[in-house]
Amino acid sequence: MADEALARWNARFGEPGYLFGTAPNAFLAAQAPRLRRGQRALSVADGEGRNGVWLARQGLSVTAVDFSPVALAKAKALADQEGVSLDFIEADIARWAWPQAAFDVVAAIFIQFAPPDLRARIFRSIEAALRPGGLLLMQGYRPEQLAYATGGPPHAENMYTEDLLRAAFAGMEIVELRAHDSVILEGPGHAGMSALIDLVARKR
Repeated sequence: MADEALARWNARFGEPGYLFGTAPNAFLAAQAPRLRRGQRALSVADGEGRNGVWLARQGLSVTAVDFSPVALAKAKALADQEGVSLDFIEADIARWAWPQAAFDVVAAIFIQFAPPDLRARIFRSIEAALRPGGLLLMQGYRPEQLAYATGGPPHAENMYTEDLLRAAFAGMEIVELRAHDSVILEGPGHAGMSALIDLVARKR
């Protein structure tokens, strides 16, 4: 199954251009006032690099992890184009040895390839990877996204709800949690009205 997923994503990322564009996710970019130069950041499943590169442009020291070598090649090209340096790691986050208490910021933008069991493990790993006081910046789709069909997996169980995120990160301070329907234009991969949910949470 992992090999099939990798082949599928390599094929998607192998198309001309950038599947999700080169601009950062709008929710992530809106969090700029919360960031500080010199902070260590992890961008989870960073794909072609739009979010990791943006974080590096803000002066953060960025580790970007993804399992697709095709995506990472594009991410490195984007970093070179923008004149920034990142630590790129090719790894399956389901099997990756996540660093512990290593990051001031974790960006987890549309990481909804994970079914519930894997998602729970990833969420625990994210919290453990944050230093005390560190921020989780997360955006994902709600189940209502299936009706819009403008991006994301066709699996309602992979989507987020407010109750799900509150329970998953009950040990963290919820700074912001907002469900909304908004238009996003992130390359051909995410385009149109979307059922979104935003989370900013701080590790105690």
